[in-house]
Amino acid sequence: MTLDQLQSKFEEFKAKKLALDMSRGKPSAAQLDLSNGLLDTVSSTDYKTITDADTRNYGGLDGIPEAKELFKDFLEVSTVDEVVIGGNASLTIMHDIVSRGMTHGMCDSKQAWGKSKIKFICPSPGYDRHFSICQHFGIEMIPVSCTPGGPNMDEVEQLVANDESIKGIWIVPKYSNPTGLSCSDEVVDRLSAMKTAANDFRVFWDNAYAVHHLSEDKDKLKNILDTCKEAGNENRPFILCSTSKITFAGAGVSAVGGSVANMDWFKGHLFFSTIGPDKLNQVRHTRFFKNIEGLHEHMKKHAALLKPRFDKTLAILEQELGGTSLATWTKPKGGYFISFNVSNGCAKRVVALAAEAGVKLTGAGATYPHKNDPNDSNIRLAPSCPTIEEIEQAMQIVCLAVKIAAIETGVVKDLVHN
Repeated sequence: MTLDQLQSKFEEFKAKKLALDMSRGKPSAAQLDLSNGLLDTVSSTDYKTITDADTRNYGGLDGIPEAKELFKDFLEVSTVDEVVIGGNASLTIMHDIVSRGMTHGMCDSKQAWGKSKIKFICPSPGYDRHFSICQHFGIEMIPVSCTPGGPNMDEVEQLVANDESIKGIWIVPKYSNPTGLSCSDEVVDRLSAMKTAANDFRVFWDNAYAVHHLSEDKDKLKNILDTCKEAGNENRPFILCSTSKITFAGAGVSAVGGSVANMDWFKGHLFFSTIGPDKLNQVRHTRFFKNIEGLHEHMKKHAALLKPRFDKTLAILEQELGGTSLATWTKPKGGYFISFNVSNGCAKRVVALAAEAGVKLTGAGATYPHKNDPNDSNIRLAPSCPTIEEIEQAMQIVCLAVKIAAIETGVVKDLVHN
């Protein structure tokens, strides 16, 4: 197919004046509906905790007992003393931990991080909001490459062993954003045991998609806190999660887990910023799920909605681009994203073309620090929110844009395939 033929087809799509969005990993309305029962679990006469505490009042800084028990199992930590419950977003907790590190240092720091220039390791492609936190605090970001089993540990180990200014690493360990891949046992072992020049180095273990399986074929993740304890580095990980993509995206519950020393440090700072959390929302969630088994059953309902969307996206990619060498993509077993790599130098053009035809994608480069993808090749696809019909239209346009961009940039002269 020649460039003229592709552009003619592209103009047909533009004439439809579509408005399709595959840019963010938002739950669909149908997914949000799954949790409407939350709204009925608390009433004007029934709002107390299992210990008869009044959730309308102050107190309960680190969470109500039943919420700490539920999230202990969610985070896979050993005791409720290793959990602090937060507000709607785990992103807030991550931001606050870094902020307090900058002003006061960690529980085992020699001085506040902000007293000198510090750096974070950023496996790339990765989660743009992690990188935004670093930018906000002026933290230098060091990109490292990713393997199918997680960050390239040869790179990571060499960096942290020789540079005391490197204080952290960002990792989405399960069904990663954007690749959808999970950390191997070897990566967990090496992160836990590696020698670091900084005694207060932290692993930000953002396990946002811990229970977001697409089927019974699930990735399994080795326990980071247990492994760090065995290696003598129990203060190394902060483990993050939330229900923002499980219940209501705008009214979920988040939590952080880690060593007792880390949790005491976090609560010590939390004391100065709040009198207490939204305990009513914690009651709603614990009554709705009852226990971790109830949460897992709930996630099967999400999978029933998400899997057909992922299947449709992957099917069109294979139909339109399979065998062309114009693109590669991940095939995740869970999470919210597909990492889509087009020919070097083409990603920005593909995103721009798709926008012309009414398809909004995450900006090219967004999955790299400072939005700088050195190859201009990675695009994050988010199939969760559009309908199946919208995905079909959007992906036809995306694939068409890939073909046009490849010819425009000289990657190929024309396309025999499709």
